[in-house]
Amino acid sequence: MKIKKIHIYQYDLPVKNAPYTMAGVQILALDTTLVKLVADNGLIGWGETCPLGPTYAEAHAKGARAALAEMAPGLIGTDLLPLTIHRKMNSLLKGHNYAKAAIDIATYDLLGKATGMRVADILGGAVTENVPSYYACGIDTPDDTARLAAEKRAQGYSRIQLKVGGRPVDIDIEVVHKVWETVGNSMRLAIDANRGLTTRDALRISRECSDIPFIMEQPCDTVHDLRQIRPLLHHALYMDENSTDLATVIDAVGTGMVDGFGMKVTRIGGLHPYSVVRNICEARSLHHTCDDSWGGDIMAAACTHMGATVQQHLFEGAWLAQPYIEGNYDPENGIKIKEGHIALPTGSGLGVVPDEALFGAPMASF
Repeated sequence: MKIKKIHIYQYDLPVKNAPYTMAGVQILALDTTLVKLVADNGLIGWGETCPLGPTYAEAHAKGARAALAEMAPGLIGTDLLPLTIHRKMNSLLKGHNYAKAAIDIATYDLLGKATGMRVADILGGAVTENVPSYYACGIDTPDDTARLAAEKRAQGYSRIQLKVGGRPVDIDIEVVHKVWETVGNSMRLAIDANRGLTTRDALRISRECSDIPFIMEQPCDTVHDLRQIRPLLHHALYMDENSTDLATVIDAVGTGMVDGFGMKVTRIGGLHPYSVVRNICEARSLHHTCDDSWGGDIMAAACTHMGATVQQHLFEGAWLAQPYIEGNYDPENGIKIKEGHIALPTGSGLGVVPDEALFGAPMASF
């Protein structure tokens, strides 16, 4: 089975109750990119990548489409096998993992349809049919964040992530205390700065909240910052935005720099390289999430399938953009979060089939 055609689509995903606020960025709507692979036997696979605007990470929507257009002609005729596809993409373009991930996801979707298997089973086998999710609170006042945390606990979420950074650190500290007073040990807490804290302020939050159990996710900008604060923290440290490739992940694990990862499927390059991260974390008993920065049903299905294969005692949950956007690509089998969990799709491949009429004509075809 080989790639016969590649179609690239652009689609706008409005943000519900916008803006969604993180350190340094307010999100009103997002520009997602979908890839449709057509195999020489007529089967179709879908992939997606949706960078969180142009300033969150070293990725942006127009860059994803430019990278895909750069690789697409050389991918025609390539065998639809994950390792083969990645080696071919790497021979055509250096870097740009977030664009390559869309091809990777579509490859797994096609493989599943060709074999009648779910993506989770191709990735090694599901250990659960009901994948835990978690909720991320945007930057808000202490009282409003605490109210939202209590609301999400009532909805069945067992983990909540609090966005911090980009404002006076005193307010962030007050948010942490207020949420802890409200939900206590009934929810696991994560504090995520998305690289938005200085080393000084990260250490201050950890010191002034030392009696509150939480993990600190990517508090500062660089790997060097994380190495600097690591021995001084009172809390476990997770890497997110810096985990841009397998070499960085291996170094972070091997040097004991981190206690886990807030891992993004597209940042690491797709499901194939993510499965390596999963295996490394399992070998070293490190916790991690299975997320992406944003996206619709295709991205959500990819995260859910991978999350279903993670040993659940090491799994921090799959974050999906679904609660923050309107509607689904697949009106019948669209991914939804219910009582803090996501039902693993039952169909072959990703288990979701988008309504192509939503996307209009492809921006480019090869």
